Amino acid sequence: MTPVPTPASSAGVGGGVPDRANRPPWWLVLPALAGAFLALLPLGYLVVRTSEAGLERILEILARPGTTQLVLRSLGLAATVTILCLVIGIALGVLVTRTRLPGRHVLGILAALPLAIPSYVAAFAWVSAVPWARGFVGATIVLTACTYPYVYLPVAAAMRSIDPSLEEVSRSLGRSQLRTFWVVTARQVWPAAASGGLLVALYSLSDFGAVSLLQYDVFTRVIHTSYQASFDRTPAAVLSVLLVGLTLLISAGERWSRGPVEETRIGSGVARRAERLGLGRFRLPALTFVALVLGVALAFPVASLLYWFTTGLSAGIDTPRLFTSTGTTLSFAVLGALVTMALAVPMGVLVARHRGRAAGALELATWAGHALPGIVVALSLVFFGVRVAQPIYQRTPLLLVAYAVLFLPAGMGAVRAAVAMSSRGVEEVARSLGSSPLTVLRRITLPLAMPGVAAGTALVMLTIMKELPATLLLRPTETNTLATSLWTETGIAAYGAAAPYALALVILAVVPTLWLMYSQGRFTAAAAE
Repeated sequence: MTPVPTPASSAGVGGGVPDRANRPPWWLVLPALAGAFLALLPLGYLVVRTSEAGLERILEILARPGTTQLVLRSLGLAATVTILCLVIGIALGVLVTRTRLPGRHVLGILAALPLAIPSYVAAFAWVSAVPWARGFVGATIVLTACTYPYVYLPVAAAMRSIDPSLEEVSRSLGRSQLRTFWVVTARQVWPAAASGGLLVALYSLSDFGAVSLLQYDVFTRVIHTSYQASFDRTPAAVLSVLLVGLTLLISAGERWSRGPVEETRIGSGVARRAERLGLGRFRLPALTFVALVLGVALAFPVASLLYWFTTGLSAGIDTPRLFTSTGTTLSFAVLGALVTMALAVPMGVLVARHRGRAAGALELATWAGHALPGIVVALSLVFFGVRVAQPIYQRTPLLLVAYAVLFLPAGMGAVRAAVAMSSRGVEEVARSLGSSPLTVLRRITLPLAMPGVAAGTALVMLTIMKELPATLLLRPTETNTLATSLWTETGIAAYGAAAPYALALVILAVVPTLWLMYSQGRFTAAAAE
């Protein structure tokens, strides 16, 4: 895989004179602007609420000792979870794709399934069985177990697409196997790992359900408490703006780590798969590591849910409510994914093919909305609905807008990676033969990027199914999803009654998880052609 610098004339960077022919067309720019506007809408609400307080009040809130402690606790949790997920995700990716690990095909599938378990379900499983699983330790265990697949899946896909000849050349120059991994393989895998790590960090900063059940005060829990406990919501707005600022810094850091070059394959691609390595004396430690990860992330939560399910059978199951909640969850997930991907596809193409300051600003704008806690996005859209969009207040369209704000970066990231992996030269040849930009997009760019689009769609559907706070506040009146029904029963400590909704949610979420894995495999195969 050869790094190919982005031409300054088409990227708008490097001081060159922009090429008018390579400027992004309006049918990419308009949807991207619409997505950025929606993403910044909650932030606009926060700015308005914060500015009403005045500079003196804002500084007073920021200067509180509790604010500094809150920043350190939140960043400490996010950093710890991200580092653990990078270690676990990269290690699993290497073991599954590059070694003769026994049962690697089955283990590779099982390693991705924790994505189907919402963090608040995992937190419920731990806190109901292990009393000490509260605070920082419990939050770290739960969030790491639920989010490491965000690193594992893209790393595994990248490992399968790497040209083994590059590693063989390095070995022929006298480098050891370990040295070759760090110098050659790790550099090619890092963009995928960094993108997954960014999702993990932002998820950790914006998670609400798990930290609430585990009673660990970070930004989301304190913001929610402030909104619920007082009519003065200025402190919560100020803290939310501070959280967005931290998120933008993290997002900018991830973007910088990708560097100013694109990586694309030239030539015929990978002619053969890399040779799998024997584990030798490391076979037992590797199997123990995989078993430990799957036990904590998958086996324990499922066993806990089954226990509470069987315990609650004696009281009976509200079958009509269970089926209704399942149907509502599925319909919201499909509609939300359609709306989100309609914005994510043009934005992903724009960022991948027309790099520059404007495209970078649009990309960062989408991450701002993704960083906000669901409760903050929901309340800002309540404000917007009551003041501006009354006809859609407490209606499905406003809920779909919330989903687009929260999960647009997930879909856009998948599309961007798929488009960047395909060679720009094929599109340039089509243009030289007289095809219009829209024809090139329809007949070349999108078909080549379709595995990434499918992966983004599956990821968005999965996250919508698991989303809780925004759905709680913005869902249509008297409408319940599996997540809201589960939260209602858990709130009154009816664990037996909550278990059927938790199990149904996990089973339903397995479908897009498997779809995501299948899409990742198709993406890898397409990259190898």
